[in-house]
Amino acid sequence: MADSKYLEKHGEKWRVTVPVPRSLHSVLGTKLKRPLNTDSLSTANLLKHAVIAELRQEIARAASGKTDSTGKSDDRLTAEALALRASIEQATDDRERQDVIDYIATRADEIAGDPVETTDSNSGARTFEYDSAQASIAGVFSRLATGESSPLRSFVQQWHGQASRHPRVMADDERALDLLEEWCRTHRVDPAIEAITRKVAGRFIGKLLEDGDRTPRTINKYISSLSGYWKWLKRRGHVDDNPWREQSLPKEKNGEGAARTFTDDELLKLLDGVDDKGDQHTAPEYLHALMRIAALSGARIDAIASLKVADCQGGLFKFKPQKREPAPRYVPIHSALVTLIERRCDGKEMGDDLFPELPIPPVGSERERSMPAVKLFGRYRKAVGVDDQLPGKRRSLVTFHSFRRWFITQAERAGQPETIIAAVVGHKRAGMTLGLYSAGPDREQFMRCVEAVKLPTRKQEEGKSNG
Repeated sequence: MADSKYLEKHGEKWRVTVPVPRSLHSVLGTKLKRPLNTDSLSTANLLKHAVIAELRQEIARAASGKTDSTGKSDDRLTAEALALRASIEQATDDRERQDVIDYIATRADEIAGDPVETTDSNSGARTFEYDSAQASIAGVFSRLATGESSPLRSFVQQWHGQASRHPRVMADDERALDLLEEWCRTHRVDPAIEAITRKVAGRFIGKLLEDGDRTPRTINKYISSLSGYWKWLKRRGHVDDNPWREQSLPKEKNGEGAARTFTDDELLKLLDGVDDKGDQHTAPEYLHALMRIAALSGARIDAIASLKVADCQGGLFKFKPQKREPAPRYVPIHSALVTLIERRCDGKEMGDDLFPELPIPPVGSERERSMPAVKLFGRYRKAVGVDDQLPGKRRSLVTFHSFRRWFITQAERAGQPETIIAAVVGHKRAGMTLGLYSAGPDREQFMRCVEAVKLPTRKQEEGKSNG
C-alpha cells in the first residue's frame, strides 16, 4: 500500500499537510496545506515530495523573517518544477502521468495569479489581464516541469566531472552561466538550454559588447566556456546544435594593442635588474630562475612553477601538459641553465619541488601555483622600467608570457624550422601529415632548437647602439 505520510483526504481528493512549528502558529497557522487535485494515492505520493519541499521553504522563510526576492522565487520554483518532472518520469501508467501533468497546470495557474481588471483608455471596456511578469514565470515553471525545457545548469556538474577542466576554467564557466542567466531574466528569455538559439546567443553577446565594461578578450573567454558546454551537450544528445560556434569576436591583430615579445634591451633590464637611470632593483633568486628558464625553454610559467626535481633529470625538463596538450612534454635543458638547475636540485629528494618558495594552492582552488610569482614579476617588471601600457587598457602588452614569445622569436631568427619550434613549445603542429601521422622530432632536433636561442648580453646591446 502506498505511503500516506504528509497526505490527508479532503473530500474525494488528496492534499499535502506539513506541520508548522509552534513558534510560527500565529504567522502561518498550525499546518500548511496544498491540494493535489487527485483521488489516486499513488499519484499523490508522486506529487507530494515537490510540494513538501516548497512548503518547508515557506516555513524557513517565515522563521528567518526574510521575504522572497524575484531571483530566490525563481530558484525555488525551479527546484519544485524539476521535482515534478521527476514525478512524471516515475509514473507507472498513463493515468498517473496525466494526473501529474494536470497538477502542473494547476500550479502554473496559481503562480500566474488572478487576472487583474483593467479599463481600456479609449473604449472604456473592461478587460482582465494577467501580470506579465508572473505569467512569464508560470510559463517557465510549466515548461520545466513537463520536460519541454531544461534549466541552463542542468548538466554542468556532469560536464565538469567528465571534461576534467581546471578549477580556474570552471570558475569562468560559472561566471559565463551567471551572466547568461541574468540576461535571460531581464530580457524575458527562458533560462533554459532549449531557449538558447543562435539568434539569442548573438543578442546576448551584443549586450555584453554594448555594456562596454568587458574587453573583447574577456567576452571571448565567456563565449568559449559556453561553447564548450554546448559542445558537450551535443555529444551527449541533449541538443542538436551549438549556437555559440563561430560567435567569437575578432581577435586584435598584431600591431597596436596586441601583446608582444620583449626586446633584447627589455630582457637585459629584467635579467640584470638595472633600469634606464642605472638604478639597481632586486628580486628574489627564484624569480630570476623562473625568468631564465622561461626565456630558454619557451615554457609557460605554471608549467615551470610546478616542476619537481624528478622533472629535471637526464638533461631534460618534463613539463606537465597544459592547454590542449595530451601528455607531458620533454624539452632539453639549455646549457646556460645546467648550473642553475643543479643548484636548485642539490640536496633534495626526487619528489621535492624545484620551486618550494611557491605554495601549493588548496585542492579545487582556481588559483594556479604560479600566481604569486606572476604578481611579483609584474611589480618587478615595472620597477626596472619594462612596461607597455596603452591608454584605457588594464593589461600591459608585455607580461611574463612575453618570455615565451621571445624564445619563439629567437628560435625563428636562428633559422629553426617552424614545426620543430612548435613541438618544443607545445603548439599543435599544422597539417594532417605532421599533426596526425608523424611521431614527432627526435631529441637532437629539439636540442639544436633550444641551443640556438642565446640570452643577449649588455655588450651586444651597446654594439647595436654604437652601430
